[in-house]
Amino acid sequence: QVQLVESGGGLVQAGDSLRLSCAASGRTFSNYRLAWFRQTPAKEREFVAAITWSGLSTYYADSVKGRFTISRDNAKNTVYLQMNSLKPEDTAVYYCACSPTLYTPVERTASYNYWGQGTQVTVSS
Repeated sequence: QVQLVESGGGLVQAGDSLRLSCAASGRTFSNYRLAWFRQTPAKEREFVAAITWSGLSTYYADSVKGRFTISRDNAKNTVYLQMNSLKPEDTAVYYCACSPTLYTPVERTASYNYWGQGTQVTVSS
């Protein structure tokens, strides 16, 4: 089992920045991928960003490209999501997810076996 614990959410104003953290523990895999998804009550869970544990590959949704940056600290088993120039439409619960393989579609929720409990991000206008 893999346990994922998110932190760093909160209430900010449009244009502000926020950094989310996801601490991973438990079983490890030799090649795996960590990702961030987000969800609002009105929409399905959507892909935000992903990174391979090697850090060699990163992926972003078009809606956050240029504003969000995903990174990881292997020594701390932690992945981060730096969110800049936040917009009200970024308001959502943000979830960390882990896929034990790299050979599945990066943007699909079904590709991820493990999920965190989520952290709320609210951006006011």
